[in-house]
Amino acid sequence: MSSHDHPAAQADVELRLPADGAFASVLRTTAAGLAARLDFTMDDIEELRIAVGEALALVLPEADPGADLTCRFHLGGGSMTVEVETTAVDEPQPDYDSFAWQVLDTLSSDAAVISAAGVFGVRFRMSTQLGAAGAPGGTAGVQP
Repeated sequence: MSSHDHPAAQADVELRLPADGAFASVLRTTAAGLAARLDFTMDDIEELRIAVGEALALVLPEADPGADLTCRFHLGGGSMTVEVETTAVDEPQPDYDSFAWQVLDTLSSDAAVISAAGVFGVRFRMSTQLGAAGAPGGTAGVQP
């Protein structure tokens, strides 16, 4: 049994960076590394990287000047929930017709906007096609 089989063993990772597009690659790389630990396939990892980029495209333009960007990764057996948020005093309205939202909504499940009391963000869930089904690849070679 791997550590991913026990809810109590879930790892939660939080990363806080300046709300600046220059740091987008840091979040995409972090997401990819965490997904690899969950046995996401290479295709799943690439889709996750794209989804993180689209979430940033939705959130960064709404950030207050000098704000931080907070990204939380909630890891579970074969899935990952990602929350990307920043402070936005103006309480922006989500643009569900935007290209970024359409891509994010297509690639992920449970995509939602976080908008409350000076915070704006996006939350979505991604799952692997192999690890959750117990197909080849499992957790071999992954250390807890």
